[in-house]
Amino acid sequence: MISPQLQALEQQILPLTQQLGQHHLYRSFDSIDDLRTFMESHVFAVWDFMCLLKTLQRGITCVDVPWRPSALAESRRLINEIVFGEESDLFEGQPLSHFELYRMAMQQCGADTSAIDSFLAAIVRGTSWPRALSACNAPEPARRFVESTFSVIEAGKLHAIAAAFTFGREDLIPDMFRGFLRDQDEMLGGQLSTMRWYIERHIEVDGEEHGPMALRMVSQLCGDDPIKWHEATEAASFAITARISLWDGIANLLPQGSASVAH
Repeated sequence: MISPQLQALEQQILPLTQQLGQHHLYRSFDSIDDLRTFMESHVFAVWDFMCLLKTLQRGITCVDVPWRPSALAESRRLINEIVFGEESDLFEGQPLSHFELYRMAMQQCGADTSAIDSFLAAIVRGTSWPRALSACNAPEPARRFVESTFSVIEAGKLHAIAAAFTFGREDLIPDMFRGFLRDQDEMLGGQLSTMRWYIERHIEVDGEEHGPMALRMVSQLCGDDPIKWHEATEAASFAITARISLWDGIANLLPQGSASVAH
């Protein structure tokens, strides 16, 4: 059962959620080149989603040695189940994170992975994420989006991080975009099959599994504290607004013709 506080949060963010779901970007795709441009920015959002997830796992469970049980029994189970699905899903019998799957989809359709690859290589070398981001030639909309996500992470409030994670997810994918992927995939002989699987998988697990789990986690972390619920609402609004700005920025990167038709 959804708590009254959670119902109030969802009601307050509803206009933003509707704006995101109806964004003109989804009507802006005319070609595979447009999709590649989208993926080259969006992959950074897929990556920083994992950062939100692992921040929650670190804060809610115990990842230290000596181990000790955390006080958040239900939330630690929920977050571990979500981590299992997001970090170790099965695709054609192969265990992969959804980020790795997305990068595979980029390679399959000919999108440029050099920016995200350069970024991750720098992270592996120990470069701070801000320096790695500024040096990797990431598209400007992607850079701003990652910075917004990390502002929530670095504030260190688990209930706010959980709200940003929960309400900034990938489940608002309209049918028109899925139809575009299907039609282009058929035209290109299956070059978008991995991307289609990624999108359909996220809709499936977000709606049926991870989404409800994440809502329960927000409720447990906020409890009956009105300040935490207020901060969670602000974080959810901030995350959705950042996603809308990302979509705006990507739309502006598309050829003027397709972007203008969308309006």
